[in-house]
Amino acid sequence: MITREEIFKHVKENYGTSPDYPFQKFPNYAALRHESNKKWYALIMNVLPEKLGLDGNKEIDVLNLKCPPEISDSLRNGTNILSGYHMDKENWISLVLDRTDPEGEIYNLIEQSFYLTKKK
Repeated sequence: MITREEIFKHVKENYGTSPDYPFQKFPNYAALRHESNKKWYALIMNVLPEKLGLDGNKEIDVLNLKCPPEISDSLRNGTNILSGYHMDKENWISLVLDRTDPEGEIYNLIEQSFYLTKKK
C-alpha cells in the first residue's frame, strides 16, 4: 500500500512540487501542479468507494493521473486502476492507493503524467 504522504515526499524530491488544496468544499483534495504553468499532473482525493463502483463504506484515497489513451485501457482493471474519477475518462486514470503496490509502476505513472502535462 502506498500513502499520500509517500507520494508527496516522492514528488517533492523528484519534481520540487508540494501539494496545494484548491477546494474549500473538499479540504483533503490535494493537487500536484507544475510550478511553471500551474497545470495539475496529479490529484489525490478521499472518496467513498461507491463513487467509483467499488464495495465498501469507508473513504479511500484515490490518485488521478494523466495517461495516454493508447495505454489507459490496458491499465484499467476495475480493482485498483479505474477510469479517471471526475476527469476525462479517455486521458485520465484513478489509482486506489490502498490497493496499489508502491514497488510497482505508480512512480512511473506519476512521471508520465508529469511530462504529459508539462508546458511544451
